[in-house]
Amino acid sequence: MQRTPKSLRLHIAIFGRRNVGKSSLLNAFVHQEVSIVSDHKGTTTDPIEKTMELLPLGPVVLIDTAGLDDEGDLGGLRVERTLRQFDRCDMALIVTDNVWGEDEKRIHEALEARQIPHLAVLNKCDLYDHAPLLEMLESMKIPAVSVCAHEDARMELLYRALIRTAPAEFAESQPLLDGLVSADDHLLLVIPIDKEAPKGRLIAPQVQTIRAILDAHARCSICSEQDVGRMLETFREPPKLVITDSQAFGIVSPQVPPEIMLTGFSILFARFKGELCELARGAAVLSRLQADDRVLIAEACTHHPIQDDIGRVKIPGWLHKRFGDSLRVDVVSGQELPPDLSAYRLVIHCGACMWTRRQMLERIRIVRMSGAAITNYGMAIAGLHGILDRALEPFPDALEAWRAAIEA
Repeated sequence: MQRTPKSLRLHIAIFGRRNVGKSSLLNAFVHQEVSIVSDHKGTTTDPIEKTMELLPLGPVVLIDTAGLDDEGDLGGLRVERTLRQFDRCDMALIVTDNVWGEDEKRIHEALEARQIPHLAVLNKCDLYDHAPLLEMLESMKIPAVSVCAHEDARMELLYRALIRTAPAEFAESQPLLDGLVSADDHLLLVIPIDKEAPKGRLIAPQVQTIRAILDAHARCSICSEQDVGRMLETFREPPKLVITDSQAFGIVSPQVPPEIMLTGFSILFARFKGELCELARGAAVLSRLQADDRVLIAEACTHHPIQDDIGRVKIPGWLHKRFGDSLRVDVVSGQELPPDLSAYRLVIHCGACMWTRRQMLERIRIVRMSGAAITNYGMAIAGLHGILDRALEPFPDALEAWRAAIEA
C-alpha cells in the first residue's frame, strides 16, 4: 500500500489558525511524530505530507499546513504556500479550538468555491465545551466533529466523520477502464520502447492500465509500435480495443483495421484524471489555430528533457509543421502556470499521471477562466495526425463534444 502512487491517493489538507492543533492531529492520525508540535506560534512553516492507509478509503496523503493567520513578511510567504494547497486537496479539515471567526470563514468559503468536501474539526475538547459551536455549525450545514488529538476514542469519531465526508469518487472509485472492458475481453497494448521509456520498466499509465485490465478479469497482449500488424495476424479474434502510446498514433493507426477501436493511454487518463468532454472541445481549437497564435505546453511534473522529448520537441515540431514557424509555443512544467494565460489560444496538457483528479480539474478550471482552451497530449497528437475522431470512438460523449466544437 505504501507503494501506491501519490496521484491515486486521497489528498486531505489540514487548514486552520496557528496553535489550534493541526500538527497534533496529523501526528495522532499516523501515530508518529511527523510534525513538530510546540506552543510557539508558526512552528509549521512549509506544508508537510504523510502517506498512510485510512480504511475503507484506502491510501491517503495528509497535508499539514502553516496557519492562515501567520504574520510578517515570512509569515506571508508561509500563508502563500498554504493557499496553494486548496488546488491540490480532494478534501479538507478546518481545524479550530472553540472559535469560528474570519479565518475559519475564509477557509470555508475558499473550499466551497472549489466544491471541495470539508469537515470542521473542533479540537481540544478536553479544554472547551464545543456544544454551542457544534450547534451553530449544524445550523450552517457545515459537518463538524469535536475531538481531542490525545484521546483515541475521540479520534475514532474523526475517522468516521472523514469517511462520511470523503468524495464519492474515492469512497466508490471508478476503474480506469470503466465501461470500456468486460470480463474475458482481449485488448492489445502498444508500448514503444524509445528514449523516453525508463530503462527496465514501464511508465505509470501503462502499468495502471494493465492493472485495470486484470481487475476487470480481461486479458491483454503487448507489442511495440512496429509489430502491431504482425501481432493482429496471430489472433483468432480481433481485440476489442487497441491502446497505444499517443506519440505512436501515426505509426499504429494505419496498422489497425477500422473495425477495431483504437485510443491512447493519454486519452484514457484524460477521462480518468480530468474532464474528457472539455478536453475534447479544446482539441477542436487545433482546426482554427492561426500562424501568429500562442500555444502553451503544460507538464504536470518536472523532468530532465531528452533529445526527442514529447512535450518540448515532438509536439512543438508537429505544431510548427502544421501551422508554420511563426506559431509561438511555450513550455511550462510543475505546479505553477504563467500568471497571465489570456495571451494563449490553447493549452496542451500532459496526461497528469502523477497528479490527482482534483488537481487536474482545478487546472482545467483555471485555464477556462482565462478564456483559453485546454486539451491534452493524446488528443492534440491524434488531432494533428487527423485521427482524433477514431481515437475518441470508444467515448461517444467526448466524440460528440469534439464534433460540435468543430462545427461551432
